[in-house]
Amino acid sequence: MKFNIITLFIACFLTTAAIAQVDRSKQPEPGPAPKINLGQPDEFTLSNGLKVLVVENHKLPRVSASLILDNKPHAEEKPATSDLVSSLMGTGTENMSKDDFNEEIDFLGARISFGSESVYASSLSKFFPRVMELMAEGALRPKFTQEEFEAEKNKQVEGLKSINKDVGSIASRVSAALAYGANHPYGEFATVENTENVTLEDVEKFYNSYFKPGNAYLVVVGDVKTSEVKKLARKNFGSWEAGAPNEKDLPIVGNVDETQINLVDMPNAVQSELRLQNTIDLKMSDEDYFPVLVANQILGGSFGSYLNMNLREDKGYTYGARTSTGADKYASRFVAQASVRNAVTDSAIVESLKEIRRIKTEPVDPEMLENAKSKFAGDFVLRLEQPSTIANYALNVKTNDLSEDFYETFLQNINAVTAEDIQRVANKYYQTDNMRLIIAGKASEIAENLEKIEFNEKTIPVRYYNKLGEEVEKPQAKEVDPSVTVVKVYQDYIEAIGGRNAVEEIESVVMKAEASVQGMALNLVLKRTADGKLNQEVSVGGNVMSKQVFDGESGFVVAQGQKMPYNEDQITAAKIDANPFPELKAGDATLEGIESVEGVDAYVVALNENNKAYYSVESGLKLQTVQTVAQAGQTMSIPTGYSDYQEVEGVKFPFKMTQAAGPQTFEFDVTEIMINEGISEADFQE
Repeated sequence: MKFNIITLFIACFLTTAAIAQVDRSKQPEPGPAPKINLGQPDEFTLSNGLKVLVVENHKLPRVSASLILDNKPHAEEKPATSDLVSSLMGTGTENMSKDDFNEEIDFLGARISFGSESVYASSLSKFFPRVMELMAEGALRPKFTQEEFEAEKNKQVEGLKSINKDVGSIASRVSAALAYGANHPYGEFATVENTENVTLEDVEKFYNSYFKPGNAYLVVVGDVKTSEVKKLARKNFGSWEAGAPNEKDLPIVGNVDETQINLVDMPNAVQSELRLQNTIDLKMSDEDYFPVLVANQILGGSFGSYLNMNLREDKGYTYGARTSTGADKYASRFVAQASVRNAVTDSAIVESLKEIRRIKTEPVDPEMLENAKSKFAGDFVLRLEQPSTIANYALNVKTNDLSEDFYETFLQNINAVTAEDIQRVANKYYQTDNMRLIIAGKASEIAENLEKIEFNEKTIPVRYYNKLGEEVEKPQAKEVDPSVTVVKVYQDYIEAIGGRNAVEEIESVVMKAEASVQGMALNLVLKRTADGKLNQEVSVGGNVMSKQVFDGESGFVVAQGQKMPYNEDQITAAKIDANPFPELKAGDATLEGIESVEGVDAYVVALNENNKAYYSVESGLKLQTVQTVAQAGQTMSIPTGYSDYQEVEGVKFPFKMTQAAGPQTFEFDVTEIMINEGISEADFQE
């Protein structure tokens, strides 16, 4: 068919001074929802069961194709297997090497990406016949080699090691495991251990079991004719052997008998990750779907939502709080989440529960309700401008058992939601009496206050879990031997890196390091002097992105072309950071206790209220520093980790450093250290 542009008929009413007086004390009644005339894609099915949807759009000379396998979720014997299948798809085929395959895609200016049960391709329309051929070649005839398998597995193991340090990632995977169960497809997750246990045979078995056309859809959108797609689909996918995966019953999911706090101890956490959740039974085909969409928008789906306005705008606990309410046809959950400072973890939970209870007990303000509906209308209309939307909606109708007019009546159903509907579904799906309040954070700082939280005039019980979602005993604080002082911790550190005599001979240190961020090389040059001066430059591709200079008394930072002088807090921090070895003088530092850093017991030394340093109890080496800074009216902590100590001219320096700034973590590898050279006074001047 020729695809017709979507038409929207929106009635507009004008008033003039000749019309009777308008009562401005009453909010105008909302007008009728726009009528949507939604085009339908062409459809056909190959003899092997592959269903094909085509949306013609000839405005631009581009075509995209998506192959989606709508298989029932399935648990894996080794949960890392599907991730490895995804990474190995596209690394060579029976007929083409990896390099030849990728070089041809680049030559055509095309894009092809693979998942364990999906493929996506896009190109200019004149190259699309060949691109679909390459798409089918990679999807149906992959060649999994031992060499590529080992390389991809090593990459994934290294990535998982990083995830084990990331508080947000741990919170997300543990919350899913506790919601659905570790044996449910939605609750299982890859670990270093189960990834290392995957074999090449496991990858091949997974592919052969699940990459079948019985539940598959091929969606083609763009400057192409349906008649041409039929020929291409039959030519490239017609030989795909018919079949569908064997389906197994999914484990039953449920909620806890009473609301409880589940605390995952992350000793290195500088902020807490909150996940307030309960499982729900909601599908897109249910009548409650539309009221739930609007309720979620009001509670935590927008900047002006209850949760965000409370935790961010009013209290300043977080940079953002949000909620999501799933509508998966197999299993779903409601989740409210935020990242908050350690000191306000308990308060953030109390306020979150307060806002959830509010939407359950108080009628929503009419203006807020209408604003939420308008947001859906605006987003819906914007999406309709994309040709792919028609195909995606048609696919949703098929895969979620929706009525044929689901999207044509979408705005009418949104517009029909009432304040009573909001309150009804909030009470049904936001189960505050059977909710898991999951926190990944530093137990030594937050556990005591968490154990005091009350809800509905009852103290909420606290249970403790490890990073794998397994229940454990409450972590106990370790006592410091009375003979250990800050002076001793510092002395042990100086001895561990080479001794006082060797350290005191160092007047300056220049350190050069590299990190990789989104495929780009990030270069760091850090210059420090024993008399407390500092110069730090961070560059990408030779372009300086930021620069800090401190002359011992004052300093400045240059970022994005703007030069800003140090404030008092920055000067205080620079006086500590500028000296390569501040441990030579104890100053006013205090010993706070023993905490774990990456599984290693460490003495915690508070240099001042905003800076702490952590030293290994066993080796004496510095493992980490944490700096607390104020930004945009909020405070955040920036941890810097030190490892891989190597000797340079008789003194050991860390050759690996990691720094976390919000959700981003930078891992620097030191490439060069120069002692008593490479520095001039000009480095510390404007």
